[in-house]
Amino acid sequence: MSAQSSLAQTVENDAAEVQSNEKDKKPRVHQAGDEVFVLGRINVSAGNGEGGNSGQTISQSVVTPQEIYTSNRNTLDDALSTLPGISVSTTGGRRNERLLYVRGFDRFQVPLSIDGIRVYLPADNRLDMGRFLTPDLAEIQVQKGYVSVLNGPGAMGGAINMVTRKPTREFEAEFQTGIDVGNTGDLAAATAFASVGTRQENFYLQASAAIRDSDGFFLSRSFTPTPYENGGRRDLSDVDDWRLNFKAGYTPNDTDEYVISYTHQEGSRNAPYHVTNPDTRHWKWPHWDVSSLSFYSHTEIGEASYLRTKAYYNTFYNLLSSYDDNTFSSQNAGYAFDSDYSDRSYGFSVEGGTELIERNTLKAALHYRRDIHRPQQFARPTHPTSAFLEPRLERSEDTWSAAVENTFHATDKLDLVAGVSYDWNKLLKAQRYSNGIVEYPLGSSNAANWQLAAIYRPTDLLELNASVSSRTRFPNLFERYSSRFGTAEPNPDLKSERATHYQLGATTTLSKTARAGGAIFYSDLSDVIQSIQIGTTSTGGQLTQNQNIGNGHYYGIELSGEWDILPELTIGGNYTWLKRKLDDPVRPDLRPTDTPEHTAHIYAHWTPYENFTVSPDIELTSWRWSDSSISPNIPYVKTSGFALANLNMQYDFSDSMSVNFGVRNIFDKNYQLTEGFPEPGRSFYLKTRLTF
Repeated sequence: MSAQSSLAQTVENDAAEVQSNEKDKKPRVHQAGDEVFVLGRINVSAGNGEGGNSGQTISQSVVTPQEIYTSNRNTLDDALSTLPGISVSTTGGRRNERLLYVRGFDRFQVPLSIDGIRVYLPADNRLDMGRFLTPDLAEIQVQKGYVSVLNGPGAMGGAINMVTRKPTREFEAEFQTGIDVGNTGDLAAATAFASVGTRQENFYLQASAAIRDSDGFFLSRSFTPTPYENGGRRDLSDVDDWRLNFKAGYTPNDTDEYVISYTHQEGSRNAPYHVTNPDTRHWKWPHWDVSSLSFYSHTEIGEASYLRTKAYYNTFYNLLSSYDDNTFSSQNAGYAFDSDYSDRSYGFSVEGGTELIERNTLKAALHYRRDIHRPQQFARPTHPTSAFLEPRLERSEDTWSAAVENTFHATDKLDLVAGVSYDWNKLLKAQRYSNGIVEYPLGSSNAANWQLAAIYRPTDLLELNASVSSRTRFPNLFERYSSRFGTAEPNPDLKSERATHYQLGATTTLSKTARAGGAIFYSDLSDVIQSIQIGTTSTGGQLTQNQNIGNGHYYGIELSGEWDILPELTIGGNYTWLKRKLDDPVRPDLRPTDTPEHTAHIYAHWTPYENFTVSPDIELTSWRWSDSSISPNIPYVKTSGFALANLNMQYDFSDSMSVNFGVRNIFDKNYQLTEGFPEPGRSFYLKTRLTF
């Protein structure tokens, strides 16, 4: 993935947008030629331009549809893997979920949204980033460190937002198909995407669908077979995912917009074993389904004010099945079960802004969300006499957030921003089953957040920013109440974690052909949730409890650059240096896992002939700490660094038809992100795209 969208877009558009905003202080929510659903964007900066933002982008990266298509990165984790400040990993173990880290902050601390509405799993928020498809998106926003308080609670370490499309012409359609082939020549995956829409004078309609069906990826030919993995196609790595989005918008004038949107996605997957030390549990996820019905509005009031609303109803259905053995044919053992979640969430947000005095923009927002977790456990479902279906339980909570943000345009070159918010969370019901339904004690939490920023544009080609932001996130239900099969004591009054971010950043156009940007950042973590021993269980084992006792420090540097050497040749790259230190008074040997200290991405785009583009790139990653399954006496191991070379070639037959052929991991590198879980070897892909 190149840095073009996040770097060039920021540098080249900042000056023009800021000048335009000085004349028009109102957010513009729909403009001709913009396929991005602007009402689905999150606030990413301090200013007041299109969608509530100016050209100012504090620590933002954006991935475009063209980048996703060209590099054949069809899942969220893959699409973001080469951005500065982003690390990709897996949980390993029996879950083996795909993870994203934003400057070291994990999926609990970095909210994920679709069109600005958070995807949140009420039980534990263990989002699998590999379940979210990307071909149907208009852009992916990634905010690192500084996230506007107007976006609501939870953005302790950043934010990720997947933005869908909206039509720009009277009739438009796009179709994509693609296949992935492993290093054995066998089919690994098939992907398809279709979109159709219409834009009329006062309304628009949009429908899209994406699907990815994979029988499993192929390991490197350098992989040495083990008793638990014989090489070739990775055992139990098959996945199936699809997503639909429907959107209807009413645009009575040039500024106002009212939209109903529905998104539904379904997935199923298996979980590969550790290649040398497999877990004795045998798990599958037959269902991993998410849906969202939402309403958006944007109304301008007078010449200097606006009101924006969102309302939504989300569902999450998940089925986890545990089997007796690796034949996955029976569920009779004591550890076999079917565990299903039938969860739902609903809520709203209201945001308003006005220019009370000249050169000053004041905004306020109110957010409300209710999350309801409804689990049900079916023990030994195929056992002829011991099968037992527990009653469905409920755990629910309310979360509120009130925020104010003020931007003072001190001069034509300097903006000063201040924001504060107050979040509160109340547990409404918390049940568990123990020979009947038992009610847990309830608790509540509250937290204040604040941030300051200065954005200075000494010239039209240079933007500097300095910011400090203190943000929190509430613990989830799992952290508060999970007994971990009788080995943990609940803590309903567990407090929120906090991170205070400091950053100095810059973006610049060095010449007509060169662009650069970078940031120095430091994050101070406090009240980090850690599990500590508080006693012993009835069987003599350790009894633990989650408490706010940890602290930490994350800091580093991000650099990006791009140079148009020739009209037909562009080169670029980015580099991230990240250090993480965690202090745990109970575990002095605690290591921050899954994030390498050094990452880099180097790419080029070369057009040797008209309509033919060659795009090579290299991904570079240093070693990282990984949880170890070798021995209890060796809790961590180092996984080796690696370099991956990729190549894409695109031929445009016309403005409406293109074909891509590419190779990922050209040299068939055998590498792993988590100890014992190797990643794909060399693969080939062929893709076509038609637009009308």
